[in-house]
Amino acid sequence: MLVGAALLFLLVMGLLLAVYIRPGFGSRLAGTRWMLYGGLVMPTVVLTALVVYALVLGERILAHPDPRVQRVSAHGVMWDWRFSYPDNPGAAPTDELHIPAGEPVDVLVTSGDVIHSFWVPRLAGKIDAIPGHENIVRITADRPGTYRGVCAEFCGLGHTDMRFTIIAHEPDDYQQAVMEAGS
Repeated sequence: MLVGAALLFLLVMGLLLAVYIRPGFGSRLAGTRWMLYGGLVMPTVVLTALVVYALVLGERILAHPDPRVQRVSAHGVMWDWRFSYPDNPGAAPTDELHIPAGEPVDVLVTSGDVIHSFWVPRLAGKIDAIPGHENIVRITADRPGTYRGVCAEFCGLGHTDMRFTIIAHEPDDYQQAVMEAGS
Protein backbone atom coordinates (compact mmCIF):
# COMPACT_ATOMS: atom_id res chain seq x y z
CA MET A 1 0.00 0.00 0.00
CA LEU A 2 2.83 2.37 0.85
CA VAL A 3 4.53 1.65 -2.47
CA GLY A 4 1.27 2.25 -4.36
CA ALA A 5 0.64 5.51 -2.53
CA ALA A 6 4.26 6.60 -3.08
CA LEU A 7 4.04 5.90 -6.82
CA LEU A 8 0.81 7.88 -7.08
CA PHE A 9 2.37 10.76 -5.12
CA LEU A 10 5.47 10.74 -7.36
CA LEU A 11 3.32 10.78 -10.48
CA VAL A 12 1.33 13.80 -9.28
CA MET A 13 4.48 15.62 -8.13
CA GLY A 14 6.13 14.84 -11.50
CA LEU A 15 3.20 16.41 -13.34
CA LEU A 16 3.32 19.44 -11.04
CA LEU A 17 7.08 19.80 -11.59
CA ALA A 18 6.59 19.51 -15.38
CA VAL A 19 4.10 22.39 -15.30
CA TYR A 20 6.54 24.58 -13.34
CA ILE A 21 9.51 23.75 -15.59
CA ARG A 22 7.56 24.00 -18.86
CA PRO A 23 4.64 26.41 -18.35
CA GLY A 24 2.79 25.18 -21.45
CA PHE A 25 3.01 21.50 -20.48
CA GLY A 26 -0.26 19.71 -21.03
CA SER A 27 -2.03 22.65 -22.68
CA ARG A 28 -2.76 20.57 -25.80
CA LEU A 29 -4.99 18.35 -23.69
CA ALA A 30 -8.43 19.81 -22.97
CA GLY A 31 -9.32 20.54 -19.35
CA THR A 32 -12.13 17.98 -19.40
CA ARG A 33 -9.67 15.28 -20.48
CA TRP A 34 -7.30 16.19 -17.62
CA MET A 35 -10.22 15.83 -15.22
CA LEU A 36 -11.36 12.57 -16.82
CA TYR A 37 -7.95 10.86 -16.92
CA GLY A 38 -6.30 12.49 -13.91
CA GLY A 39 -9.35 12.71 -11.68
CA LEU A 40 -11.29 9.57 -12.58
CA VAL A 41 -9.35 6.99 -14.60
CA MET A 42 -6.00 7.15 -12.78
CA PRO A 43 -7.46 7.04 -9.22
CA THR A 44 -9.83 4.23 -10.23
CA VAL A 45 -6.99 2.09 -11.58
CA VAL A 46 -4.69 2.78 -8.61
CA LEU A 47 -7.37 2.34 -5.94
CA THR A 48 -8.68 -0.85 -7.55
CA ALA A 49 -5.18 -2.33 -7.51
CA LEU A 50 -4.70 -1.32 -3.85
CA VAL A 51 -8.08 -2.74 -2.79
CA VAL A 52 -7.38 -6.06 -4.52
CA TYR A 53 -3.98 -6.23 -2.84
CA ALA A 54 -5.48 -5.42 0.57
CA LEU A 55 -8.20 -8.05 0.21
CA VAL A 56 -5.75 -10.76 -0.81
CA LEU A 57 -3.36 -9.88 2.01
CA GLY A 58 -6.17 -9.52 4.54
CA GLU A 59 -7.55 -12.95 3.68
CA ARG A 60 -4.22 -14.54 4.61
CA ILE A 61 -4.27 -13.20 8.17
CA LEU A 62 -7.89 -14.08 8.95
CA ALA A 63 -8.47 -16.94 11.35
CA HIS A 64 -10.08 -19.72 9.34
CA PRO A 65 -11.27 -22.82 11.21
CA ASP A 66 -8.37 -25.24 11.43
CA PRO A 67 -8.29 -28.08 13.98
CA ARG A 68 -4.47 -28.00 13.95
CA VAL A 69 -4.36 -24.43 15.28
CA GLN A 70 -4.23 -24.01 19.06
CA ARG A 71 -7.21 -22.07 20.48
CA VAL A 72 -7.30 -19.85 23.56
CA SER A 73 -10.02 -17.59 24.95
CA ALA A 74 -9.64 -13.97 26.04
CA HIS A 75 -12.53 -12.59 28.08
CA GLY A 76 -12.52 -8.88 28.89
CA VAL A 77 -14.40 -7.50 31.87
CA MET A 78 -13.93 -4.04 33.34
CA TRP A 79 -10.87 -3.71 33.81
CA ASP A 80 -9.25 -7.09 33.50
CA TRP A 81 -8.59 -9.90 31.03
CA ARG A 82 -9.04 -13.60 31.85
CA PHE A 83 -7.58 -16.26 29.60
CA SER A 84 -8.68 -19.87 29.29
CA TYR A 85 -7.59 -22.80 27.18
CA PRO A 86 -10.46 -24.72 25.53
CA ASP A 87 -8.00 -27.15 23.91
CA ASN A 88 -6.50 -27.96 27.35
CA PRO A 89 -9.45 -28.98 29.53
CA GLY A 90 -7.35 -29.40 32.68
CA ALA A 91 -5.92 -25.88 32.52
CA ALA A 92 -7.34 -23.26 34.88
CA PRO A 93 -8.07 -19.69 33.70
CA THR A 94 -5.15 -17.28 34.07
CA ASP A 95 -4.46 -13.55 33.97
CA GLU A 96 -1.53 -14.08 31.58
CA LEU A 97 -1.94 -15.66 28.17
CA HIS A 98 0.43 -18.52 27.37
CA ILE A 99 1.02 -19.49 23.74
CA PRO A 100 3.47 -21.70 21.85
CA ALA A 101 6.15 -19.74 19.96
CA GLY A 102 6.38 -20.19 16.21
CA GLU A 103 2.85 -21.56 15.87
CA PRO A 104 -0.37 -19.75 14.99
CA VAL A 105 -2.89 -19.39 17.82
CA ASP A 106 -6.55 -18.43 17.42
CA VAL A 107 -7.67 -16.12 20.22
CA LEU A 108 -11.44 -16.20 20.79
CA VAL A 109 -12.18 -12.71 22.11
CA THR A 110 -15.33 -11.92 24.14
CA SER A 111 -16.53 -9.36 26.65
CA GLY A 112 -18.72 -9.58 29.72
CA ASP A 113 -19.82 -5.96 29.99
CA VAL A 114 -18.84 -3.25 27.47
CA ILE A 115 -16.84 -3.15 24.24
CA HIS A 116 -13.14 -3.74 24.84
CA SER A 117 -10.39 -4.17 22.27
CA PHE A 118 -7.77 -6.94 22.35
CA TRP A 119 -4.50 -5.62 20.94
CA VAL A 120 -0.95 -6.97 21.03
CA PRO A 121 0.95 -4.65 18.67
CA ARG A 122 3.91 -6.97 18.11
CA LEU A 123 1.78 -10.02 17.32
CA ALA A 124 -1.35 -8.93 15.45
CA GLY A 125 -3.85 -6.21 14.76
CA LYS A 126 -6.53 -5.32 17.24
CA ILE A 127 -9.98 -6.81 17.43
CA ASP A 128 -13.00 -5.75 19.43
CA ALA A 129 -14.39 -7.75 22.33
CA ILE A 130 -18.15 -7.28 22.09
CA PRO A 131 -20.65 -8.54 24.71
CA GLY A 132 -22.58 -11.52 23.37
CA HIS A 133 -20.32 -11.96 20.35
CA GLU A 134 -17.14 -13.96 19.75
CA ASN A 135 -14.44 -12.52 17.49
CA ILE A 136 -11.35 -14.44 16.48
CA VAL A 137 -7.88 -13.08 15.85
CA ARG A 138 -4.91 -15.23 14.81
CA ILE A 139 -1.61 -14.37 16.48
CA THR A 140 1.86 -15.82 16.08
CA ALA A 141 4.90 -15.10 18.22
CA ASP A 142 8.03 -15.66 16.12
CA ARG A 143 10.15 -16.49 19.15
CA PRO A 144 9.72 -17.22 22.85
CA GLY A 145 9.37 -14.15 25.01
CA THR A 146 7.02 -11.78 26.77
CA TYR A 147 4.68 -9.55 24.80
CA ARG A 148 2.49 -6.74 26.17
CA GLY A 149 -1.10 -6.18 25.20
CA VAL A 150 -3.68 -3.52 25.95
CA CYS A 151 -7.34 -2.74 25.65
CA ALA A 152 -7.43 -0.22 22.83
CA GLU A 153 -11.08 0.81 23.26
CA PHE A 154 -11.97 3.33 25.95
CA CYS A 155 -14.09 1.30 28.37
CA GLY A 156 -14.33 3.48 31.47
CA LEU A 157 -12.22 5.01 34.20
CA GLY A 158 -9.98 1.96 34.66
CA HIS A 159 -9.24 1.63 30.95
CA THR A 160 -5.56 2.58 31.24
CA ASP A 161 -4.99 -0.31 33.66
CA MET A 162 -6.52 -2.92 31.34
CA ARG A 163 -3.20 -4.34 30.19
CA PHE A 164 -2.13 -7.95 29.87
CA THR A 165 0.89 -10.10 29.19
CA ILE A 166 1.38 -12.85 26.63
CA ILE A 167 4.15 -15.33 27.29
CA ALA A 168 5.34 -17.34 24.29
CA HIS A 169 6.98 -20.65 25.22
CA GLU A 170 8.97 -23.16 23.25
CA PRO A 171 6.40 -25.55 21.71
CA ASP A 172 7.73 -28.46 23.78
CA ASP A 173 7.31 -26.48 27.02
CA TYR A 174 3.91 -24.98 26.21
CA GLN A 175 1.62 -27.66 27.70
CA GLN A 176 3.50 -27.73 30.97
CA ALA A 177 3.51 -23.92 31.21
CA VAL A 178 -0.28 -23.78 30.71
CA MET A 179 -0.89 -26.41 33.39
CA GLU A 180 1.45 -24.66 35.87
CA ALA A 181 0.07 -21.16 35.17
CA GLY A 182 -3.37 -21.87 36.56
CA SER A 183 -2.16 -23.49 39.77
